[in-house]
Amino acid sequence: MDAADKIAVVEKYVAAFATADMDIIREIYADNARVEDPIGTPVHDGLEAVCAFYEGALKSGAKLALTGKPRCAGNAVAFPFQVNMPGMVIDIIDVFEFNEQGRISSMKAYWGPENIS
Repeated sequence: MDAADKIAVVEKYVAAFATADMDIIREIYADNARVEDPIGTPVHDGLEAVCAFYEGALKSGAKLALTGKPRCAGNAVAFPFQVNMPGMVIDIIDVFEFNEQGRISSMKAYWGPENIS
């Protein structure tokens, strides 16, 4: 998987929030995906648990905006962005790791209370 493919997945991820499209989430995540958002909270294991997590996030009206260029290395991409919700903005860095099929096998979100305004 080259850098352009990884960045395309990041762009699809942002689009999923722009359109509240769960089909995009199902398309980009592996069946055995793990999501830890933020780091240190319980992990969502497996596609159904990941989708349940994102259903809530998409229904919240959250919109994403990249705040810098994605960085690709090995089988991963890291990218800074903001989550914009009514009355709240969160600055986050996500790291996606990909499997052999080009789907996200792991997502880790780095943010804490100091990143909320």
